Amino acid sequence: MKIVHIANFYGPKSGGIRTTLHELGAGYIAKGHEFTYIVPGTGLFCEETPDGRKITVPSFELPFSGGYRIIRNNSQIKRLLITLMPDVLEISDRFTLSGIGKWAGQRKIKTAVFSHETLVGLAAHYFPFPLTSLIDWHNRRLAKRFDIVIATTAFAAREFEKLEITNLVRVPLGVNLETFSPFKRDEALRSVLLKGGQTLLVHCGRLSREKNPARSIETLEILLQRGVNARLIYVGIGPLFKKLRERSKDLPVTFLGYIADRDKVSQILASADVSLAPGPIETFCLAALESLASGTPVVASNTSAVGEYLLLDAIEPVGAIANNNPKSFADAIESVIEMRKNNRGLASACQHQAENFPWSSTISLMLTLHGDSFQGSTKRLRVA
Repeated sequence: MKIVHIANFYGPKSGGIRTTLHELGAGYIAKGHEFTYIVPGTGLFCEETPDGRKITVPSFELPFSGGYRIIRNNSQIKRLLITLMPDVLEISDRFTLSGIGKWAGQRKIKTAVFSHETLVGLAAHYFPFPLTSLIDWHNRRLAKRFDIVIATTAFAAREFEKLEITNLVRVPLGVNLETFSPFKRDEALRSVLLKGGQTLLVHCGRLSREKNPARSIETLEILLQRGVNARLIYVGIGPLFKKLRERSKDLPVTFLGYIADRDKVSQILASADVSLAPGPIETFCLAALESLASGTPVVASNTSAVGEYLLLDAIEPVGAIANNNPKSFADAIESVIEMRKNNRGLASACQHQAENFPWSSTISLMLTLHGDSFQGSTKRLRVA
């Protein structure tokens, strides 16, 4: 089967989209399928990678996004698809690329779109007035343009379920259980990162407005006032990097920037006491799942999807959720610190929960949706 995935917001320092693309590609190839991914760049390039054929196409940079790019010309994408002749087309951008789904469907190419964002959440975050009718219209149109709409969590699916969208499917993303593990914990690294502190907090993710990274600094200030000897580590880059660094000048905060080495990231996550995920509209949050796989409990926003996999109703949860204010986050962190003190098996429990989300399961679900035994044809395509 020939599978093509087109994604915006992909770049050298992007997080979840980049990880998802690479893991899907590697998984599809391991199952004997061909995989090509088309992403934005500064020009037209093609290269073979371990995760499939990568085609970079001309794009423009979104202002104030910290480097995110959008594919410039959808007509060029259609011409590429005519050449590639895919059996299945996957899209990761519910906005500018949705028309490609309609075009492909008219040419009998199976199509799927990942809803990586909650439009309801984005609208509420950026606009002071409700946009319910516009959001419902957009979601209905999106569902009509693709054979399958993929939501990764119940939270992501909610805005489609209320419209009774019939081609909605839940497919959780995964975590690399070899890269991320409690065995990556490094006491020497932990000591270096703590710089004399006692409690190591880590915030791993893109430093952009919708993820509310400032909440972690605000929470740290309250913890320090309460006598908690904590240090906060940021792993990631984004448009708020300089502002956050200036904001934390006199606080025990370290900014490590973007770290390309996934093994290094896993060591940092495994060496921390608590991982913070304050983004109020996260539809999955791979960094939170990677933290659990590393044996580190997570404190997340109670309005995001992260709480869905923290076993909050279990006797031994693997994290906590908090209201979207620093006091509530500080309370949740202190409760998790107590959990660590009283439960020596917490790291193992975190890892065991993450084991329920292997990438192999995601790959199998996706291939089942696409039809694993589907045979490609020699059809000719045309540009509308």
